[in-house]
Amino acid sequence: MKIDILTLFPSMFDGFLNESIIKRAREKKLVEINIINIRDFTPYKNGQVDDYGFGGGAGMVLMCEPVYNAINSVKDDKSKVILTSPRGKKFNQKKAIELKNESHLIIVCGHYEGFDERILNFVDEEISIGDFVLTGGEIPSMAMVDSITRLIDGVISKESLDSESFDNGLLDYPVYTKPREFMGYEVPEVLLSGNHKKINEFRQSERERLTKKYKE
Repeated sequence: MKIDILTLFPSMFDGFLNESIIKRAREKKLVEINIINIRDFTPYKNGQVDDYGFGGGAGMVLMCEPVYNAINSVKDDKSKVILTSPRGKKFNQKKAIELKNESHLIIVCGHYEGFDERILNFVDEEISIGDFVLTGGEIPSMAMVDSITRLIDGVISKESLDSESFDNGLLDYPVYTKPREFMGYEVPEVLLSGNHKKINEFRQSERERLTKKYKE
């Protein structure tokens, strides 16, 4: 899979790309992630990418032309273009699985007071990660890319994927490790029994209990 992220702040992705699962997936060439600076595509010599909005109002608006040019610099017939936007559809595990099957994603990070509305003519979908305000779309793009990348075959083990939160709509079961007792809190006895049937039943029961407690 190839993912191109279009941003005004490329350095924000330095740590993200070079740590943990994302780093290993890139090193194994299971995913190619490119960070593209929108400023490189402005027609203005001073690097301007934003201006005041027509009709007045607070803040600066990202211009059409540099964003359009940046998209077209990497887009092909197989590309899916996503715009991070507070009015977009909510990102969830189902959407991550859907996007994992794309061969090429282009994610455009929003900033300032927003985009010139005409940019929507050149994207396929708007996506939000929640009903709260962020400085820009860089953090949402990282969250989406992390969620999608871990689903790519070979990035993490199938066993880990099969038991993750939101599999079949349920949260993951609780896990424990050494010591068996800590400050009076003990590991559930069933996990020490060696009876895999009972352990699986316990874990399924816990997934249902936790989902009901936290998500309903």
